[in-house]
Parts: sequence; structure tokens; C-alpha cells
Amino acid sequence: MIWLTWRQSRAQTMVALAALAAMAIALTITGPHLAGLYRSSGLSACHGQAGCSNAANTFIGEVTGGIDGFLFNLCIGVMYLAPGLIGVFWGAPLITRELEANTFRLAWTQGVTRSRWIAVKLAVIGLATMLTAGLLSLMTSWWAGPVDRALPLAGGHVGKGLGAFGRLSPLLFGARGITPVGYAAFAFALGVTAGVLIRRTLPAMAVTVGSFVFVQIAWSNWIRSHLITPLANVVPITPAKINSLMINVNHIRVTTAVNLPGAWILSRRAITTTGRTYTGPVPHACHTQGIRACNAAIGRLHLKQIVSYQPASRFWEFQWYETAIFLAAALALAGISFWWVRRRLT
Repeated sequence: MIWLTWRQSRAQTMVALAALAAMAIALTITGPHLAGLYRSSGLSACHGQAGCSNAANTFIGEVTGGIDGFLFNLCIGVMYLAPGLIGVFWGAPLITRELEANTFRLAWTQGVTRSRWIAVKLAVIGLATMLTAGLLSLMTSWWAGPVDRALPLAGGHVGKGLGAFGRLSPLLFGARGITPVGYAAFAFALGVTAGVLIRRTLPAMAVTVGSFVFVQIAWSNWIRSHLITPLANVVPITPAKINSLMINVNHIRVTTAVNLPGAWILSRRAITTTGRTYTGPVPHACHTQGIRACNAAIGRLHLKQIVSYQPASRFWEFQWYETAIFLAAALALAGISFWWVRRRLT
């Protein structure tokens, strides 16, 4: 069964090996140059954001303007596409292809039980998908390490669902560490389950793509931030620190710069001395005078900014939580497929 399973999936396996080889060659060739740029920038011996910001911005500017910047973005795209492609081309056809060709009955008449038939397929190809995703993540995380270390030092911050400043950002988090392994296992099991239930390859592929994309978007935007209770940072809003003012008739939104390198900023809001969210009234000076007078008037309100965030130090904690959840979901889906083949497939 193991040999037969491999032969039935050898086309996908060869494509995956070719993709891994191409990625390895490209990253191995360009990796030393990127590491050299990082060392020459002085960031490897830099401590503290204040003294490193200029060096980090210079380094990132050099990376962005060349082939390294293209590869950095390409690696992110590959890491997000790979699990979905695994679900579509390895998961969905795994059982459906045999159901459509009616070849599964031949295996069952050759002394192979239903349980062994489905178990071997799930185990062999499932482990192959996880290994593929793990190798991709290992290569891209190694190659992009210098950029990942420099981004938080550049003085930026991670906005909710936006930005690339830090590995916790929604853009980078799913393309680093061990979470791609969990995503690949989940996408594979999702494809297998869709194929077993729908029994048609193309519709199963479509359902797999739609479901996986929805889960990825919903998870990164609405669920991940709640896995661990966010921290809160409260700072006074002074005229010198104000960096954003949005005024709409009698409503105002004021924010200040956030000095939390690599953190994932979930929300920022101004509060009054009583703890109420401040949205107005707008100071008269903001309507009739310049920006300096407006900032000074806001400063006299003694407002504070409360920032809800996830610190950069929680990266691996989030990685383990999320990977465990997706692996558990993959096991549950595999269990459904296993039960369906044993009890309902005829």
C-alpha cells in the first residue's frame, strides 16, 4: 500500500521536489549576499532601537531596491500559497480520483481492508505534505532572518492586519516558523474530507480553495489576536508626540507614536482623565488656527493613549498555539474521512 500510494501521487511529489530544489538554489545563492549586507550595516552589533533606526532603514532600503526585495516578497507569497496548493492537488484528489475511476474496489478485493487503505493514504501523503511545508519554511525563515531582525529596529510598528514590521504581523506570521506545517496538514485533511464527501474532484478542489482561504483570512483578522490576552500600554498624549489627527466636523481621532519594536498593535485610542474614549468635541483652535495651536489645545486636555498589543516576545508562543490548533483540526478532519470510508462509502 505504501508503494502504491507513492506511485499514485508521484506527479505531485516530483513537482514538490522540483519546487523545493529551485527555492533552495535561489536562496542559497542570494543568502550570503543578504547576510553580508546585514553585517556591513552594523546591525549585528547594534543594541537598542534609538541607535539602530538609521542603520536599519538604510539596510531595508538596500534590500527593497534589488533582487533581495523581490525574493523576500516571493517567499511570503510561496509560504501562503503552498498549503492551499497542497490541499488542492494532494488532498482533494487523493480519494476522489479513485472514487471516480472506481479503482478503490479493486484494492478492497486484494486483501486490503478499508481501514488500512485510507490510513496508509492519509499517513504517507499527510506526512509528505508536512515535510514539504516544513522544509519551505525552514529555508525561507533562514534566508529572510536578517530582514526580519531589521524591520522592528526601523522605527515602524505593526498595524492590525497591515504592515510587515515584525514576525508577529499578520503579513509575516503565517510565513515563518512552524505554522506552515500546521496549515499544510489542515489544508491536506480539508481537501481529503471534501473529496470523500463530494466524490467529484473539481468541485472538491473548489471547495478546498474557498474554505482554506476563508479560514486563513478569518483566523488572522479575527481569531489569532485573542489566543493570548493582549497587553495594554498607556502613555500621555503631549503636543510633541502627536503624529496623527483626523477631524470630521465635531469628531476627532488623535494618536501618538508607539515605541514597541516588533509588537503587533491591535488598537490605539485616546482616553480622558475619567477613562472615557475621547472623540470630541474638537478644540476651537483646530478649526480656526494652525496645526501647532491645535496640538497645543489637545495637550491641555491631558489625554492619554491606551494601546492594546501583542509583544514581539510572544512570537513562538503564538506559533505553538496556532500550530497545535491546526494540527488538531487536521486530525479531526482525517477522522471524519476515515469514518466515512469505513462506514458510509459504498
